[in-house]
Amino acid sequence: MPRLTVAQALVTFLARQWSERDGVRRRLIPACFGIFGHGNVAGIGEALAGPAGAELPYHLCRTEQGMVHTAAAYARMTDRLSTLACTTSIGPGATNLVTGAAGATVNRLPVLLLPGDIFATRVANPVLQELEDPRSYEVSVTDALRPVSRYWDRINRPEQLPAALLAAMRVLTDPVETGAVTLALPQDVQAEAYDWPAELFAERVWHVPRPRPDSAAVARAARAVTAARRPLVVAGGGVIYSGACEALRRFAEEHGVPVAETQAGTGALPYGHPLALGAVGVTGTTAANEIAAGADLVIGVGTRYSDFTTASGTLFGEDARFVNVNVTGFDAAKLSGVQVVGDARESLAALDAACAGWGTEPAYRASVAELSERWVAVADRARHADPEARPTQTAVIGAVNDAAGPRDVVVCAAGSMPGDLHRLWRSADPKSYHVEYGYSCMGYEIPGGIGVRLAAPDREVFVLVGDGSYLMLPSELATAVAEGVKLVVVLVDNQGFASIGRLSESVGAQRLGTAYRDRAGGRLPVDLGANAASLGADLIRVTTTAQLRAALATARAAERTTVVHVETDPFEAGPDGGAWWDVPVAAVSTTARTRAARAAYEAGSKARRTRLSGDSTA
Repeated sequence: MPRLTVAQALVTFLARQWSERDGVRRRLIPACFGIFGHGNVAGIGEALAGPAGAELPYHLCRTEQGMVHTAAAYARMTDRLSTLACTTSIGPGATNLVTGAAGATVNRLPVLLLPGDIFATRVANPVLQELEDPRSYEVSVTDALRPVSRYWDRINRPEQLPAALLAAMRVLTDPVETGAVTLALPQDVQAEAYDWPAELFAERVWHVPRPRPDSAAVARAARAVTAARRPLVVAGGGVIYSGACEALRRFAEEHGVPVAETQAGTGALPYGHPLALGAVGVTGTTAANEIAAGADLVIGVGTRYSDFTTASGTLFGEDARFVNVNVTGFDAAKLSGVQVVGDARESLAALDAACAGWGTEPAYRASVAELSERWVAVADRARHADPEARPTQTAVIGAVNDAAGPRDVVVCAAGSMPGDLHRLWRSADPKSYHVEYGYSCMGYEIPGGIGVRLAAPDREVFVLVGDGSYLMLPSELATAVAEGVKLVVVLVDNQGFASIGRLSESVGAQRLGTAYRDRAGGRLPVDLGANAASLGADLIRVTTTAQLRAALATARAAERTTVVHVETDPFEAGPDGGAWWDVPVAAVSTTARTRAARAAYEAGSKARRTRLSGDSTA
């Protein structure tokens, strides 16, 4: 029985965990990111530096939040079959994990969090960075991670570790339950020695299942599908995580059903496919939204039906019915749809077979093609601009899309860019579009890009980030440089928060707090390009679209992380898909603009349809 510290046992165990799906094995936890302090340096730090750490490479990041974003992006890029561990000290190190953990859980992505904690023995209370709660000495700041974790445990005794580790791995590899997993590790317990059963350190393979749908549910769904005249598939991230893109293509082609895509589902059908409508919802295309509004049946596959997808409940018609295919019963039960609970690939194959011989009318397919063609013309105008003019944000997107190869990846998360990207990006590969829009967390972009490149080192990664989001976590550029993780970062400087600025104006808040200006209203003497260069990145400054396209070619060919700094006009908006988004407006105001916005809000909200969760009959 090996005698190791709790931290040494933990590291040794993690290095020997594998996931398997469809006969393919991969390391479940191939590496550990961390920042050390007194809460973990003598425990996990010593373990990673010693023999136990030889099998689990360590990477230094610059922020705790950033390393969780990196782990989540890595997990998404590997279809949730692999992720990274993240270790921190106690106190602020632990609480800095909360934002990243929430983002991972919202997006159904596995990450393993290993924060240090206060002394289990309580002999030194209060220790440095301990939050004292007069209600109980059992409470520490790591309890803040409970509501944003899918599994949470505190290891107060060595004997508790094996069961907690097995439970943690089970949740990380469960496509239904996955999300952030937290094991809080008191600093004294980390260093405590114990005689462990040798079985704990044997290689263990966690088989990721493909749950088959209930045949009766498939039959009900097939009856609904074959009775429809204007069906629409809404493809979510579950299509891509399941590897169901080919099954979706077969279903769409066999039955003539058009496909619209959520942010996470973008690329489920490649751009240019005759049945691909592109983005749907608030950030959607006019083509997808018009078809959605007239659909008599919506087949949601792997989507959680966020408010952006449903346009806050106003997108789909009053008489629309729903078939919801999802590995998670919680999501399948939304919108009173026929629930098909199962793996997306297996469920689509079963539904395809059950609908054999049925297809939509040629006139419907022709209307899909006509609407798509109209949108392409609108998008082409937005994506291309005067080469000698200052580029618009949409022209930046067009230039990056043209510079990227078919397998290269664009990464984005927050601001106005995700909306323009969703409408305008043309994906040739299911993994070429990586926008974190479940949480839309500012600062995700650069650490997310690191995670994508670590998971897919053979792909170029283009990080699109606005100046507001860049300022949240610019320090992770230093991580990319130190780790030799090459990124192309396109830093779009529009002097503030363009998205919230427009939203603020639309609800009567007069763009308050959305522009980077001094108290007198003057432009700030802040040089974000110089900041990026100071963190070790190569820098290219551009002022025209022609210069941008040349800079992107140079950056793509470079061997080091390169930041392309470009200024755009914050008042230049991209084309709109026509969907409504519920952002309440003040019911009483002294300003005419706000009163007008309230009237528009009340008119828009009248289109909302209330649909209860639960299985409908078919």
